[in-house]
Amino acid sequence: MPIITLIDILAILLIFFIVTTTFKKKESLVKVNLPKSSEMTSVGEADLRVSLALGKDGSVSLGERIVPMANLSAELLAFRRQNPERELELKADEGAPLGLMVKVWDAATEAGLEIGELPLRILLEE
Repeated sequence: MPIITLIDILAILLIFFIVTTTFKKKESLVKVNLPKSSEMTSVGEADLRVSLALGKDGSVSLGERIVPMANLSAELLAFRRQNPERELELKADEGAPLGLMVKVWDAATEAGLEIGELPLRILLEE
């Protein structure tokens, strides 16, 4: 009968690992090195937003999909229609060109988003 106790122990371990596991949240496909600020303070816990990530190589991703710059306005409009309750955040790599960020803001404005609704994510130095 030792096999039954072994099954019980494995079942308890399985339940323990299922309950204590934290799942990784989905990130953008573009690798982004966020700029750092030592002068700003944290406002509080950020709510979960879908990231609009800009890479230093000029790539743009919306959530988990890489989006061509030419289709960004249409993709943002479709995203807003499909997910009216979800909010976006801009994650721009510190090496991303400023012109790319301006083009993304233009596409967001064309899609009906307010610039104030698109916060920029930065890292705070401790």
